[in-house]
Amino acid sequence: MQSTYTELGCSGKTEFLSFQLGGLEYGLDFSKVKELRMLQSLERFASEGEIISGVAVSRGVIMPIVDMRVAMSGRQSVPDPRTDVIILQLSNSMMGMVVDGVTDVVSLDNDQIRAIPGTEEVAVDYLIGLGECEGRRLILVDIDKLMSIKRDVEGTRQAA
Repeated sequence: MQSTYTELGCSGKTEFLSFQLGGLEYGLDFSKVKELRMLQSLERFASEGEIISGVAVSRGVIMPIVDMRVAMSGRQSVPDPRTDVIILQLSNSMMGMVVDGVTDVVSLDNDQIRAIPGTEEVAVDYLIGLGECEGRRLILVDIDKLMSIKRDVEGTRQAA
């Protein structure tokens, strides 16, 4: 899996923002993070559907807010005080991502990233690998690729 990670232009130590989602811990490239906000602190002025939980304004920028709790579990989640929004600067847009909570920033070397077991035969290009650091395991995601996944009418996921 290191070759996939190297293809993203990463070598040496890279920082990942770790966050909780559905009882698992994930990590995304910290350089994509523009800002962290509490869900209640966002000025939200529209609600669109299940996964797109609305549109918000952050520092004068209007952006969609994707509720990853709904996207991963398929059911609505009630926000609590630990619910956070990660404001992301993606390659083609800015958007917010609702998660159960942000944990911290983790620095990983390439040798601390392994292939995720069971993904060898499945096309999941949005998964970078499994990061291991000080007894923790992070599922590392390529956030640009993950946010480009679309759902068809029946609700199955497909690449954009």
